[in-house]
Formats: sequence, C-alpha cells, structure tokens
Amino acid sequence: MIDCHAHLWDPAAGHPWIRPGSPHHRSFGIDDLAAADAGTGAESTGTILVEASRGDAGETLALAETYRTHPGLVAGYVANLHVHAAAGPARFAALLDRLGAHRPHGMRLGGAELADTPAPERALLPVLAERGVVLELHLGRNALTDAAALAAREPALTVVVDHLGNPPHLRTDGLAGWRRGLALAAARPNVVVKLSGLATQQRGVPGGRVAALVGEVVDAVGPDRCVVGSDWPICLPAATRAESLALARAGLAGLTAAERERALAGTATRIYRLRPARHGGSAS
Repeated sequence: MIDCHAHLWDPAAGHPWIRPGSPHHRSFGIDDLAAADAGTGAESTGTILVEASRGDAGETLALAETYRTHPGLVAGYVANLHVHAAAGPARFAALLDRLGAHRPHGMRLGGAELADTPAPERALLPVLAERGVVLELHLGRNALTDAAALAAREPALTVVVDHLGNPPHLRTDGLAGWRRGLALAAARPNVVVKLSGLATQQRGVPGGRVAALVGEVVDAVGPDRCVVGSDWPICLPAATRAESLALARAGLAGLTAAERERALAGTATRIYRLRPARHGGSAS
C-alpha cells in the first residue's frame, strides 16, 4: 500500500496556518513519519509527501531533498504550485528540468474554488501536462465539479482531487451536490480521486457510513482512478495513521484482490510515475 497523503512540517520554518496551541503546532519530521509508518501494520510500501503550505518555494527543494535521501520511506512528493507562480512557465519548467529525477511527482493547487486561484498559477498547468506531472486540487465542496471542468480543458493533464472532493459531513448535510460533482468527475478519464481526509472530515461518523461513502467513489470512478491517503499528521486529533488508512481500505471491500491492489498501490505508481525500485511489496 502506498500512502499518497502525508505531511512533514516545522512551525519554526513557516506554515502560518498552524496556530500556537493547536495539536499540530509541533515539528513532524521524517523520523516521526518512519515511526508512524511502522504502526500501519507492515503493509505500507511507500509514502507520497504532500506540501504543507510553508509559504515559500524552498519547501519544494526541501521535499526534493527528503525524497532523495529517504528512498525506502518516501516514494514521491507533491509540491506547492502557488509558490512558483511568480516565476512564470519558462522558469518553472526550467526548475522541473533542473531537479531531474528528483522533481515533484505532483503539484498542488488550493483555494475555495478553481476560479479563485490566480491566473499566473493556472498558467503553469500546461507545463505539468507536458512533463507528466500530476495536478492535485485541494478545493472546497465544488472540487469534483471544478476538476471535471479542468480535466475537459486539459485532457493531457492528470487531475487528482484530494479528500474525496470534500463532501459534507454525513451528520449535517446532504450529498446531492457532491454526488453531481462525482458523476461529472467520473465522466473524465483523467480525473483521479484520493480516498483521504476521512478521519478528520467525517469525525464522529460511524466507520460503516464512511466506508459506504468511499465505496460510492470507488463504484463511480473504479480502482484505476483511486488512490489512498492517511492525511497524517492532520488526522491525529481524530485518528492514528493506521486508523485513517483503515477507513479508506474499508471502502474497498467490494473489489477483487487485483482491483484492491490497484487502488492501494498500482494506480499511485502509474499516475505519479513512481520508480518501482524505491518501494516494494504488494498491497493487501
């Protein structure tokens, strides 16, 4: 299994969104990740690190160095697209080329809605498509609808939607709007949905209901367009890394063993273009 959504951070280096007094207001480094990895049950075969909004382009270089120096633990990384917007497409492309084998496997774009993201950031999307780098979207409740529209405009770009597209909390709101977005996303073959953020977003919801929600996504897009993620250490106030991943796995119960393997590892290896030598084993 490849955990496609984990973060590292040190509040002393930036990350202004982490407030003093928050349970997240402490350093989470590579040794903490290794300890958390050991607690997942000996089935993790690598982790995709995702940027943690440090606020500067140096975070990309720091992630690249962590990826370079920890091949047994870090299978790949997703950097922040926002912080490279000012460079423009040509300089951004040159950065990716300069990083070579250690360049990002994905770049993340966030905001309430895609239309709210600045034009200079969206101007970098053709560079990602040309170089086979995934775009990850961390948007609000219209994430799936936005992803479908973007995927239609950029058919050569693989668009990964974080956290099931941020559905409403199951105890408070209906899912009609989210389901409409899911249907639109399912119709676009270059949209992939990340089964992540479950413990935090659906905190307090019985595990069976969360698994059913995950199952809806899997039924809609299929195992070749799903990846799993723990959202560690964001998840920690609600669940351990192992518990968070278990929520995602529970939604795969209706798949065959081969389909489960693709959802847990094969799809991630393909879309992020991971190097197999960096991670081994099989998903279960």
